[in-house]
Amino acid sequence: MAPTADRAGSRPGPDETALTTGAVARRLGVSPTTLRSWDRRYGIGPQARGTGRHRRWSPRDVAVLESMCRLTSQGVPPAEAARAARAGEDGAGAGGAPAPEPGAATVRSRAAGALPLGDVRQECRGLARAAVRLDAPAVEDLLTAAVEEHGLVVAWQEVMVPTLHAVGRKWASSGDRYVEVEHLLSWHVSTELRRRTRPVPPYGGLAPGPVILACVPGEQHTLPLEALHAGLCQLGVPARMFGAAVPAEALTAAVRRLGPSAVVLWAQARSAASPALARHVAAAEWGVKGARRQPRVVLGGPGWAGRSAPGLLRPPSLQEALRLLAGTGTEPGTGTGAVVSPGPGPV
Repeated sequence: MAPTADRAGSRPGPDETALTTGAVARRLGVSPTTLRSWDRRYGIGPQARGTGRHRRWSPRDVAVLESMCRLTSQGVPPAEAARAARAGEDGAGAGGAPAPEPGAATVRSRAAGALPLGDVRQECRGLARAAVRLDAPAVEDLLTAAVEEHGLVVAWQEVMVPTLHAVGRKWASSGDRYVEVEHLLSWHVSTELRRRTRPVPPYGGLAPGPVILACVPGEQHTLPLEALHAGLCQLGVPARMFGAAVPAEALTAAVRRLGPSAVVLWAQARSAASPALARHVAAAEWGVKGARRQPRVVLGGPGWAGRSAPGLLRPPSLQEALRLLAGTGTEPGTGTGAVVSPGPGPV
């Protein structure tokens, strides 16, 4: 007797294995509108249509879409990604990613995208697309690849910061939309930066104490300080990261306990930047009578712009801040430099 469709062990028909557009969109983390647009513009669509011309995606169709998603997350323009996904010309078998050409990492892109990125590295566009899709594995892989290929400073300043800014601008202009994208991207950036951080023991003896990194009271943006912390650890400079919104009393107590070589005060918002607090920290003393010492104070973040702080240090970039804090930059008391910018945090 021939097996029937509902007998155990029978093979499902095409309609039983195919997925609807909504189901595929949920699986890939993209919108149904995006899938319909890819089908219309680039021919990345299902091979078969259901009744009423409803799209039904087979496993092979979904595999092509997965390849398309991976390619666009790496910054490949959608039209090129579609051609590679359809033809299997991605250089790594079905669903793989194309091997970058030598020097391709420095290619800049102005192509239109979901986020207002402008003239940025190609990696930024791929990172933004992955973040908008909430594709956490792709975001993690792209961040790791950027740091390993370009180094921490370049990856922070030219990949992470522009993408964070774009997400922040989109969030600010869209109400509560994209807040989940900003949170996911920020969390993974923080995770990648902390992955590059390892405890560095103090030098001991009469050597200078660690660098203290702290956000001023009321300031919650810690990512720039996390980038600076990671950079100092890579240079072997002892540092203590205190994070967001450190009360003035706790900060002063930590200075007197640790005897730091420098204190970095981060203020993203102008309303949080307090020159009086900076002067108070700079005046803190420790040590035996007759041999008192005071810390260098470094002001970081756009909140300090236009604030008068004579004698306090203000290197203009993450690279300059690292050089200064590693002991090869401007000496205290010269009053030179501009606002330290380990890269502004997400808006």
